[in-house]
Amino acid sequence: MMKTFGFIVLGILLAVPGFSSVAMAAAAGVETLNLTAHWAGYVALVVFVIAYAFVMTEEVTHMRKSKPVLLAAGIIWGLIGLVYAINGIDHAAETAIRHNILEYAELFLFLLVAMTFINALEERQVFEVLRVKLVNAGFSYKSLFWITGVLAFFISPIADNLTTALLMCAVVMAIGKEDTKFVGLSCINIVVAANAGGAFSPFGDITTLMVWQKGVVQFQEFLALFVPSVVNWLVPAFIMSFAIANKKPEAQTEDLKLKRGAFVIMGLFLWTIATAVSFHNFLQLPPMVGMMAGLSLLKIYGYYLNRTHVSRYQTYDPEKAEERIGQILAFDVFKKVARAEWDTLLFFYGIILCVGGLGFMGYLALVSKVMYLDWGPTAANVTVGLLSAIVDNIPVMFAVLTMMPDMSHGQWLLVTLTAGVGGSLLSIGSAAGVALMGQARGKYTFFGHLKWSPVIALGYAASIWVHFLVNGKLF
Repeated sequence: MMKTFGFIVLGILLAVPGFSSVAMAAAAGVETLNLTAHWAGYVALVVFVIAYAFVMTEEVTHMRKSKPVLLAAGIIWGLIGLVYAINGIDHAAETAIRHNILEYAELFLFLLVAMTFINALEERQVFEVLRVKLVNAGFSYKSLFWITGVLAFFISPIADNLTTALLMCAVVMAIGKEDTKFVGLSCINIVVAANAGGAFSPFGDITTLMVWQKGVVQFQEFLALFVPSVVNWLVPAFIMSFAIANKKPEAQTEDLKLKRGAFVIMGLFLWTIATAVSFHNFLQLPPMVGMMAGLSLLKIYGYYLNRTHVSRYQTYDPEKAEERIGQILAFDVFKKVARAEWDTLLFFYGIILCVGGLGFMGYLALVSKVMYLDWGPTAANVTVGLLSAIVDNIPVMFAVLTMMPDMSHGQWLLVTLTAGVGGSLLSIGSAAGVALMGQARGKYTFFGHLKWSPVIALGYAASIWVHFLVNGKLF
């Protein structure tokens, strides 16, 4: 959310007039223009910088982050269309933007289904029941520190790192209450664990999903990052655990039950994930096709819940209806679709088209030359992770995928790992960290996280070393 200046500045620094202002190139048989030193290119960079300045100050201005990037995307592609029209080149810009829109459409439909399932599970009180059971279990603060970390690590590969972090933060907030130190340390642990867990699954983070959908890394190949991801979380968690008191929190009397159909919806979600993976791996179809098929099953099951809700309500004793309402409450799948993070989905549209437009102008080729040819792939991929702490990892990863540098499979796994876990270095480096700063306001802070950044950096370095150690044959 509050990121991206490093990458923007890098792009501006690389956009020097030393390169040909209007050089002709061929891309997929279509004549294109190099606009890196053209007035339109400079204007596009300025527009992107201004738009992301608004994104970075969202907490201050309260302007949703999708608004400035949507406008920036329109301006950037408008400039491209104008220059190409002036030069009499037909359809090149149209072909390029349609390619970007297709990539976004696949990502959009995939995420829409995933968000709908998560919202359905939340409405059926799956996450709330888990929270209450953990709070009432009678564990010590240190045990809960480890339990919430383990759960964050293993839930995020399925439910994504942001959703997982918010769930686990609700748990530690309920447990810790006024214990600021416990809540702060636990939130840091949750952010690191959720980001690390999301790195070895296509469903754990937007960047891993993009890599998988691009076909660069196959579904089962992400498991090669499991051990490095574990190390990335365990190293800082082990050190931070010594600062957690071994006392027990007060027990609570709150009790909740799952709403009717919760287990079936969980099963449908797992079936949908399996379908998406199978469609991609065995049928060479986009994963979103399997996800949309799974959404249809959820809609059909929602129809069943509604039909049986009416008949059961009529046959039961009306005097007991109030205590049963959580078990037989009607289910509306369209409300779950409506509750998707539309600001986030539209933000992705703006980012993909902005970065795609800058890439079409020629800027990503310059960045690729400097990072992947001059520096080398290892240094470049480690830097990508460091940039993702201050620069949103979504545009960075999309930029890397657009560049498509010639790298070994081990290097593609390395950049997937670093882009996923690099954001843990700062609280503003990942969506999970930014969200938790709002949820645990005053207890989990930027400077509180920064205090432990050297320890997190140690885990970051250790995970890279372990990746080279256990996956050396892939380089």
